[in-house]
Amino acid sequence: MPVITMEGPFLPLDKKEKLIKEFTKIATEVTGIPTNAFVIFIKENAYENMGQGGITISEKLKMQK
Repeated sequence: MPVITMEGPFLPLDKKEKLIKEFTKIATEVTGIPTNAFVIFIKENAYENMGQGGITISEKLKMQK
């Protein structure tokens, strides 16, 4: 059972459903493995739990406003 994992910010349900559909579609096209074999994990993280350039993403977003 192939597994695809994406980590990122919280997303609305409709975007998660689209990601699952599109990840599965592309992976099947590329590998030839049937769609029902794929398992997709979307791991959501709060912006204060992610950092870039030595600061949290939440702080970076505040600075951009």
